[in-house]
Amino acid sequence: MGHWDYLGLMAACLLITLPLELVFSARVYRRWPLLLTALLPVVIVFSAWDIIAIARDHWTYNPRFVTGIDLGSLPLEELVFFLVIPVCALLSYEAVGTTIGWAERRLARRRKARSDDR
Repeated sequence: MGHWDYLGLMAACLLITLPLELVFSARVYRRWPLLLTALLPVVIVFSAWDIIAIARDHWTYNPRFVTGIDLGSLPLEELVFFLVIPVCALLSYEAVGTTIGWAERRLARRRKARSDDR
């Protein structure tokens, strides 16, 4: 694993979940104010948690596996993680909701067609 592999993994997560926005109409990227409202607390709380843990030597990051770009004591990769993973989770959640909605509408149409046939 090299310096850029972790960031590459985060990019792959975004790329893999992108079809959820396009095919399943997850509407996560299209609703920026809501997305930022969801991300802001996550980024603030977990960044603070990590910064405190790093300062207290509860954990460290191996320089072999990070780029060396730090935001204070927080590695860039960790901040990217706090942004990417919630976005992927929101995309998945919204796509599941869309799929359930499709299934419910299809089932309702079938039930209506059956009741019309009687």
